Amino acid sequence: MNKTAKIYIAGHRGMVGSAIVRKLTSEGFSNLIFKTSAELDLTNQQAVNDFFIAKKPDYVFLAAAKVGGILANNVYRADFIYQNIMIESNIIHAAYLNKVTKLLFLGSSCIYPKMAHQPLKETYLLTDTLEETNEPYAIAKIAGIKMCEAYRSQYHCNFISAMPTNLYGPNDNYDLKSSHVLPALMRKFITAKRNGDSSVELWGSGSPMREFLHVDDLAEACFYLMQNYNEEQFVNIGTGTDVTIKELALTIKDVVGFEGELTFDSTKPDGTPRKLMDVSKINNLGWEHKIDLQEGIEKVYNDVKNIDFQTLDR
Repeated sequence: MNKTAKIYIAGHRGMVGSAIVRKLTSEGFSNLIFKTSAELDLTNQQAVNDFFIAKKPDYVFLAAAKVGGILANNVYRADFIYQNIMIESNIIHAAYLNKVTKLLFLGSSCIYPKMAHQPLKETYLLTDTLEETNEPYAIAKIAGIKMCEAYRSQYHCNFISAMPTNLYGPNDNYDLKSSHVLPALMRKFITAKRNGDSSVELWGSGSPMREFLHVDDLAEACFYLMQNYNEEQFVNIGTGTDVTIKELALTIKDVVGFEGELTFDSTKPDGTPRKLMDVSKINNLGWEHKIDLQEGIEKVYNDVKNIDFQTLDR
């Protein structure tokens, strides 16, 4: 990418989009295009088309999405499938119509079957049934992958896709009704420490295993792929290592300095038993993550330890 190329980051205020903006800015890219959701409704096809016609971006990072944890995914099923399909359909089609040089679509590790073999290889897509609680979101993300493949096949568009594992870092969502597990636990432990509580309750058994990638590492990977990768097959992005939810909780507990106990609500769902990415493809391309989980959690804690979380609730 030329340093003066027009680059549109869809979802620039979100955790992923803002990390990509930081990376591009640090690399000297100055012609970045942004629109807030109030300025541009990405579910409105005409509005998106008009924006692309006016701005004519050369490159697109498609990081905009409706996202949430296991509770939000299961409760707002219609919102998750509708909004995500509309956002990606409108942007991908507009990118084709306006001859965007290259587009990177970001999906999610939840695209894989619930009981797929571990670690998850890119070739496992659509080989079995999805996890029920986030099926609508997963189907929307699979549709985005298939759109990029179809537009590449029919129209020869250089549209690529990447599937990140579970993410955390700056600008994460700490609303307990819609957050993912790591920020939710971070909030719970910080709040419990402030209140002098004797325990912190976790959903489920604590046994599911999850992989966590700092969002700054994801931004590095996205930048690398946009510069170096031009193939149809989507690419996993992760660390290649995972921990149980209980192990994650104990690490956060230690970093926060909470001295109480852990309890588990077994009436709440665990979700997929394990989601570990096979990252051999992107490693072989020349990229590896840099921030390990302990270091990343310490960074997050230092960023949010003094925050009034109630002001962040959405």
